[in-house]
Amino acid sequence: MLIGFFEDLRAHKVPVTLRELLDLFGALKHHVAFGSIEDFYMLSRTVMVKDEKYYDRFDRAFAHYFEGLESIEPGWLSQTIPEEWLRKQMEKTLSAEEREKLQGLGSLEKILEELKKRLEEQEKRHQGGNKWVGTGGTSPFGGYGENPEGVRMTGPSRNKSAVKVWEKREFRNLDDSVELGIRNIKLALRRLRQFARTGRDEELDMDDTIRSTARNAGLLDIKMRPERENRVKVLLFFDIGGSMDPYIKLCEELFSAARLEFKHLEYFYFHNFVYEYVWKDNRRRWDEKFSTWDVLHKYGSDYKVIFIGDAAMSPYEVNSVGGSVEHWNDEPGAVWFQRIKETYEKVVWINPEPEKAWQMTTSTQWIKQLNDHHMYPLTLDGIERAMRYLSK
Repeated sequence: MLIGFFEDLRAHKVPVTLRELLDLFGALKHHVAFGSIEDFYMLSRTVMVKDEKYYDRFDRAFAHYFEGLESIEPGWLSQTIPEEWLRKQMEKTLSAEEREKLQGLGSLEKILEELKKRLEEQEKRHQGGNKWVGTGGTSPFGGYGENPEGVRMTGPSRNKSAVKVWEKREFRNLDDSVELGIRNIKLALRRLRQFARTGRDEELDMDDTIRSTARNAGLLDIKMRPERENRVKVLLFFDIGGSMDPYIKLCEELFSAARLEFKHLEYFYFHNFVYEYVWKDNRRRWDEKFSTWDVLHKYGSDYKVIFIGDAAMSPYEVNSVGGSVEHWNDEPGAVWFQRIKETYEKVVWINPEPEKAWQMTTSTQWIKQLNDHHMYPLTLDGIERAMRYLSK
């Protein structure tokens, strides 16, 4: 089994050697991890990965190789109960008619007030219900169920409708060394790279030299020009975590291409929508935050601003005080986005979600309107159109 895992790590371009594999064998022989897939994950990552920048590749390889394995113990439960029945109970999917019958509580304040009340009253775990904090049901509080708006208490996002997420989540930095598939993205980004001719005449102007020599009856007439200088300045804001997880590889390719194309590039991360702070390192995002005000004052108005995010979230995250799923924001996200718009002349939002799906979420439509409809799909054509607008 470990040989196959080792080969899968190498297939995902994690630089592992036989030395690390033998070390892992030795650790398992001494029962450093036993009976727990989580313990094995931590052990194998510690032994096999020597540089934190490869953590994300390791996670993708681990998830690919051990897909579906939740425990090293025998799976007697899955053999006793049909998988289809378990899936329907744990991840209840409503029909369109059933979903229409669900009604939200009306406002963010009412949702939080109701959650506090139910936590005080609830005495045991609930599964599949429509009121208490539980799993697999239609209650506005819990996980793995379905409700048009509520508080997700655990697990990954399924329908992108939670107005709050009751957990502290850790995100990983994008890998800016990805090489596969970035050539075409580089070509699309190159449209933005405007060159300004400044300084002394230091560079041979071949085209002008040829024209001048031809006009001069073949006598060489050398023409010089100022050296080309890449003066484009770019601010990149990456949405990270949650519903952006399926687009990690695509965002890494875009990030790698941008790092190669733009000499003056600054980047920051945010989650879902921009508020009073952003960050540069996801491993330290709770400790090393950058004030959005400081970003606006540090980087001049000559920067071009690019947001990369799916824009699918609870509408409260855009237009409400306290609407962020992770903290209490004193001002709506829309206010901060407007400040960015007022500081920088050109702002684009690049969306990895298919363009035909944008109409399905209210938040996407609002963000598109906030940015004067300058939202583009994360495709080669979409990137080219975004760069064409930024370069005008």
